[in-house]
Amino acid sequence: MPNDSRRVFLKSSALLAAALTVPRVVRASAPEHPAPRDGVTGAKVLSKDDLVAVPHLVALFDGIRAIPAIADGIRCYCGCAALPGFYSLLSCYEGDGMARVCPVCQGEGRVAVRLHKEGKSLREIRVAIDAQYA
Repeated sequence: MPNDSRRVFLKSSALLAAALTVPRVVRASAPEHPAPRDGVTGAKVLSKDDLVAVPHLVALFDGIRAIPAIADGIRCYCGCAALPGFYSLLSCYEGDGMARVCPVCQGEGRVAVRLHKEGKSLREIRVAIDAQYA
């Protein structure tokens, strides 16, 4: 028995030592946010009439429509940024945008709208979204 306990102890100690010497994985920095486009508007953001199937999202879409330059300066982290025709979080709320069904697009939008109402700058909103979604 004592030899078995000693072997288990030595094996456990070796594993612990190996784990402590493995370099920690450092989280990569968040991808760049897009620059808000000159003259961007919320005219293409879906309206109440377009959201009949998801009426609980009308206020969110209205909020994004009110801050197009902010939403246009935020990267969406759900993966849609890699799709053709998508430029920014604002794109998620336009046309066939994913915000009607995607909780990430919706969550980022809620953060952006809330923080903008609190008087936060685009930079501060980006930092908050990166902290939560990147």
